Amino acid sequence: MTTTSPSARTPEFRLLATPLVLFLLVFLGFPAIVNLVYSVSQVSFETLRSPQLSGFSNFAAVWNDTSFWRSVWFSLRFGALTALLECGLGLFLAIFLSPLIVKRSWLLAILMLPLMVAPALVGLMYRLVLHEFVGPVPHYLWIWFGTGVSFLGPGSAFWTLAAVETLQWTPFALLLFYMAYQAIPADIGEAAAIDGAGPLRRLWRIELPLMAPTIVAALLIRFIDGFRVFDNVYVLTGSGPGGATASLSIYIYEAFFKQGAIGKAVAASVLLFAASFAVLYGLNALATRRKGATA
Repeated sequence: MTTTSPSARTPEFRLLATPLVLFLLVFLGFPAIVNLVYSVSQVSFETLRSPQLSGFSNFAAVWNDTSFWRSVWFSLRFGALTALLECGLGLFLAIFLSPLIVKRSWLLAILMLPLMVAPALVGLMYRLVLHEFVGPVPHYLWIWFGTGVSFLGPGSAFWTLAAVETLQWTPFALLLFYMAYQAIPADIGEAAAIDGAGPLRRLWRIELPLMAPTIVAALLIRFIDGFRVFDNVYVLTGSGPGGATASLSIYIYEAFFKQGAIGKAVAASVLLFAASFAVLYGLNALATRRKGATA
């Protein structure tokens, strides 16, 4: 049996990779270079074509801005909480509803409907429903229980935002976990049942370990999406009282468009990109090391 050496495959790899490299250079490389230039420059909307280099003053301004660290803390909490809630509920529903969905597959399409609505529209809908003065939910809570709840107030806005995000994106986790659950070979479960393993034991010792890669991927995807949240949060509460609900994306948006601090906004986005790249690189290195250890 003959094998092709890596050197013999190199021209083919270069030929196949050329379109991808060109795409990345044109659509990602140029904007990245512009961002790097703006992040170390004094620039405004009037001087976009002629920025004045100013060193790392923009990065220093971001680093010393308490609003930046407040937005980072909000994004971290929001991303972690919503990822855990969505994946936990999605995993439970995927396993619990699996027998029903197998018999009536059209139910899966109904469960996916929240994903069809734009996050901004979801935020607008809940803003109208939960509004303290005109919203029907606070109105009927006052009529039925004699108490009012400020869902979008300083004390509860974070939990309301997390609940809205969870309600919309749990179907995404449900879809991933249902597909992974259905991909488990039936003969494995049958063999375990013959050996006397009950449903819970099969779930804990067989099915969940087989679904582990999908669970980790879903957690990572949902954390990234929750960390960079903008649409529904901005529509529901904006940056909130005292910036209490300002995510990092909202912080960058307000610095760019409201304050006109383009260099500061771009510097914050560069810091976000560097942190994201470091995390993803570390996760990839860890996965490669574990794969090599188990090989």
